Amino acid sequence: MIKVAILGSTGSIGTQALDVIAANPEIFKVQVLTAHANHRLLHQQIERFRPEFAVLTDAQAAKELTQQDLPPEVNFSQGIAALESAASFDGTDVVLNALVGFAGLAPSIACINAGKTLAIANKETLVAAGSLVMELARKKRVAVVPVDSEHSAIAQCLAGEQPSTISRLLLTASGGPLRGCKADDFAGVTLQRCLKHPNWEMGRKITIDSATLMNKGLEVIEARWLFDIDYERIDVVVHPQSIVHSMVEFCDGSLKAQMGLPDMKLPIQYALNQAQRLPVAYTQMDFRQALSLTFEPPDTDAFRALPLAYAAGKQGGTYPCVMNAANEVAVQAFLDGRIGFVDLIPIVEAVLAAHGGVASPDLTGYIEADAWARLAAEEYVNRVGNK
Repeated sequence: MIKVAILGSTGSIGTQALDVIAANPEIFKVQVLTAHANHRLLHQQIERFRPEFAVLTDAQAAKELTQQDLPPEVNFSQGIAALESAASFDGTDVVLNALVGFAGLAPSIACINAGKTLAIANKETLVAAGSLVMELARKKRVAVVPVDSEHSAIAQCLAGEQPSTISRLLLTASGGPLRGCKADDFAGVTLQRCLKHPNWEMGRKITIDSATLMNKGLEVIEARWLFDIDYERIDVVVHPQSIVHSMVEFCDGSLKAQMGLPDMKLPIQYALNQAQRLPVAYTQMDFRQALSLTFEPPDTDAFRALPLAYAAGKQGGTYPCVMNAANEVAVQAFLDGRIGFVDLIPIVEAVLAAHGGVASPDLTGYIEADAWARLAAEEYVNRVGNK
């Protein structure tokens, strides 16, 4: 029995992970559940899965939950600091970090320090502090297992292969809800349009990142650390059908691709079961139906977030951390209606340009860089909003 902690159980990844666990009750047991503010859904999950430990990070939501009757065997805690206790909870085998943003870093480190397998859906952990996290994982001999469909695909393609034979990684991108748009088209883009992803059901923040292609830029940085490969050998290709989840090219010119329907349950299941396959419990591809797969290069002139992420990644140190923090602030401002779509990436560019950079930060250095970038980004948001 694999005992699982799910950090962010009420979000898109968390709820799908619980679907996977419910479909395989003889293999998985829920040990820990955490959420931010959705106390009603968390309460339902607690009643169904009976974890030993549960957390709500929002104070008001925690107050609401504690007024309800929880099963007596469930220990309940609240606050951001409790996420680290959840990530290191005794008896857990795998921690699925499905938190959103930089808030996922400290729990990831707590998980690794506790010697538990880290199934990472919180890409910001590796974007912000990939060097520190992966070095710690090597020191503690802890596996960091990808959950993102693209990185899961690469891991599956690399199974049984020698690292020395890898020529390059090819991350596929759907192109997002604005595929085909040019820079001149962005002025009229609405929030509603950005939130209509053509293939995937995702959270609001990641869907906006998909619209700017920042999400793919973050995934490039994540791939660099997960697979220990330099940026010159990581390419992005737009694949609108989202059937090929990513590919690996080898030194002899051959390519491996992992394919499947755009459903996160498969990579979640693969990660939780520690790269062991289970009989399919979800919809399968039907090759009796007509199927066309197309590929095209990304438009990096219109979607500047992608080359910006490459540049920040190559600069290293605190630059990716600062880029991520500025992007989080800008995206939230866009979601709140404070800025327009055209303002998103210029704000991130401005914050990066103002950053001095620290080459080899410790955890405190990353936290300070993140805090500085958020303040700087908020200043730019205010300037844009006051125009």
